[in-house]
Amino acid sequence: MRFDYRVILTPDGNDTILVTCPDLPEVTTFGKDRDDAVLRARDAIEEAIAARIADREEIPQPSAVRRRRKGKVEVVPLAAATALKVLLYRAMREQGVRKADLVRRLGVHGPQIDRLLDVRHASRLDQLEAALAAMGKRLVVDLEETAR
Repeated sequence: MRFDYRVILTPDGNDTILVTCPDLPEVTTFGKDRDDAVLRARDAIEEAIAARIADREEIPQPSAVRRRRKGKVEVVPLAAATALKVLLYRAMREQGVRKADLVRRLGVHGPQIDRLLDVRHASRLDQLEAALAAMGKRLVVDLEETAR
């Protein structure tokens, strides 16, 4: 499963680039140039995901790239840890598992589960794997070449 969100970069009247994300309408930011805009887009997407988790809302799967008349489409991949946290959150929602249920399954304290779902917290991979395993999921890793 990929977590590459599409963003639209549109030059605005302030010599900056406006960034929007069709899959997450609450994401609106800007950058001085393309690189700055993409960096800020990633931060804004992660903040939107954090807010959706806190509000117990759905986190949409990234949609396919569509042609647009205005703006340039860029792909913004989530950090691997954030993607794992989204997968854990989705598994919990799909199975109707509450944080307290996961606490019992893992035999940990409640704040540990809060940190596993906090995209701002640097959770350890082994803890995320254990939580996913407690949800009946197994992490599979793949590697692909990047464009040069």
